Amino acid sequence: MQLEKIILASRSPRRAEILSAIGWPFEAVAADIDESVRAGEDALSYVKRLALTKAQTVARKSPGGFVLGADTTVVVDGELLGQPLDDDDARRMLKLLSGKWHEVLTGVALLRADQVEQSLVDHETTSVCFAEMSDAEIDSYVSTGEPRGKAGGYGIQGPAALFVAEIAGDYFNIVGLPVRLVYEMARKIKQEV
Repeated sequence: MQLEKIILASRSPRRAEILSAIGWPFEAVAADIDESVRAGEDALSYVKRLALTKAQTVARKSPGGFVLGADTTVVVDGELLGQPLDDDDARRMLKLLSGKWHEVLTGVALLRADQVEQSLVDHETTSVCFAEMSDAEIDSYVSTGEPRGKAGGYGIQGPAALFVAEIAGDYFNIVGLPVRLVYEMARKIKQEV
């Protein structure tokens, strides 16, 4: 199982942790793009667009090799939940998630830096059910600072795991990188060369 080094177009420590844990060599380079949702854009189009834009932005500055872009968002009751703006926004998000199923969507783009216009773009969707959370539990969780920088205001790999009643799909997608999908995409690109 030969894993070619990739450039991760992300500053997400969680994505870096996943790649490190499986032994996939990588270098992280932040893309620094506008992540605003466009008028009328649905969640799937949004994460795929951002993943591709991140990968292309970093690839244009890279000498070669694979470049991986990814973006994750949470959708509950039709509302996109990105990273909370502040603690009050995190509380609002967690109240929306309490006692409900929601979807975690990650768009993934993979390309070779020397072939920026030829890219693979795909996505993974995982369903997550949260148990009912009391206001005190939400306040306690928010006070840890854990919701900051996390889509939907939570990280399943931390204390929020106490509130996850059930998942359907890829666990690593919830953390921020559906690594099996990335592996399949890399194999496909190699076969096309």
